[in-house]
Formats: sequence, structure tokens, C-alpha cells
Amino acid sequence: MVDNRFDTRVSMRTPLARVKGLGASGHGVEHWWIHRVTAVSNIPLIIAFVIIVAALANSPSYQEAIAVISHPLVAIILILAVISVANHMRLGMQIVIEDYVHDKGYKIAALIANNFYAVIVAVACLYAILKVSLGRILL
Repeated sequence: MVDNRFDTRVSMRTPLARVKGLGASGHGVEHWWIHRVTAVSNIPLIIAFVIIVAALANSPSYQEAIAVISHPLVAIILILAVISVANHMRLGMQIVIEDYVHDKGYKIAALIANNFYAVIVAVACLYAILKVSLGRILL
């Protein structure tokens, strides 16, 4: 009998997996890249955050601190930092949970709790930044 397959190498992958080009889980590379991108984006954002906090430490009055945070560029930097750090935190904890929690029920519960925690922290930080930065405009 003649083998009419185009590729005669033995493969453990299913035909569907070969067509889609996905690995074992189908999303590991994307998760790895997003985690690396957030790690790289955190570097300049955290440096800017430290500079902003250092500038606020020397301001003698509350009004000057509000004026600094109310500046649109400063508010945008802080918002981007919160989003990037919260997403990086969520992805990092997700890796730990997936690697070390072996019970399926606990793993699902921990992943859900991790997502809710990251969203709650991010929303609280974003609310505070927006309230301070837009407070001068809205009042």
C-alpha cells in the first residue's frame, strides 16, 4: 500500500492542531508575550511614577500636589502605569496558580479570585487618579 500523505513524518499532533498551528494549550505563547510586553512597559512607567512621587514629596502644600497630579500628562502616565502593573500582576499570579494549584476546583476559584482582585485594585487606583485629576475641572 502506498502512503499518499504530503508529509510522511510521524507526528503526535492531530490534523486540526497542525492546521491551526497551536501548541499543547493553544495560548501559551500569547500569554508569555503579553507578560513580557507588560514587564518592559513597566520599566519607563515605574521610573516616571517614582519621579512623580519624588516631586510630590518636596511639595509644601496639598494644593501643589493636586496641581501636579491634575496635569494631563502626569495623569495619563499614572493611568498607564496602573493598567500595565495590574495586568502584569494578574498574569504573574495566574502563572503561579496554574503551576502550583493542582486541584481543578481550587485552581478555577483561585483564577477567578485573581482576576477580580486585579480588576478591583486597578479600578480603585484609576478612580483615585481620575477623581484627583478631574476634580479641578469638575468643581
